[in-house]
Amino acid sequence: MEISLDKKKKSLLKGYNMLLYFAGSMIMNEPVEECIVDFWQRGILKTLPVTSTNPRFLEAAAQLRNSCTDKASCLSMMQNDFNRLFRGNGLPLAPPYKSAYTDTVLEEAGGKERVSDFYDSYGWKKRSNYKAADDNLGIELLFVTLLIDKYSALDDEACRYVMAAEIRRFISVHILTWLPEWNQRIQETADTMCYRGIATLIYASCEDIFEMMGKPEPGYKPDIRN
Repeated sequence: MEISLDKKKKSLLKGYNMLLYFAGSMIMNEPVEECIVDFWQRGILKTLPVTSTNPRFLEAAAQLRNSCTDKASCLSMMQNDFNRLFRGNGLPLAPPYKSAYTDTVLEEAGGKERVSDFYDSYGWKKRSNYKAADDNLGIELLFVTLLIDKYSALDDEACRYVMAAEIRRFISVHILTWLPEWNQRIQETADTMCYRGIATLIYASCEDIFEMMGKPEPGYKPDIRN
């Protein structure tokens, strides 16, 4: 049965994708001046493209509004924070990798799906262009945006239902299993409110998307066959 995706939901998902693109890029790449100009000085982060009642999302919005208050030193502070948190000369304070928080070897020995296997099942080869490990949070967030794009492009209701389940499965198995601990490390060790806000935003956005993918669309009626 073909039913177009509700426009409001499609617009909301587009907004979350924008947030995940932004947050993922700030995790994988050292901030540059253009980031500060585009996202902070022009006020984009003061009016996020999404509204949410999730308390964690509201916290993220408040953190980002109160970040980068000293424009002159903001870039250097964020660059220093990026290196402390994610590079750290071999000892980063909050490494953005699933394997730093979860015994992935033990999981694989127990027959659990590797994140690489999930990517391969969708034929996603371009991830190698980013020169980051498959379990890097930025890579995982980028993959979520690709799944959401696929979901939004589908007209068939049954196909969207299956894709929604896939999005929930990826987020629950490969992100939310370790994201809370990573976020806690960021909150405790980051020097800038910028990165504390970004971490909270990632956590909240993943929670919101997970919940959205579990809600039937308006007018949805399951096809029950005896």
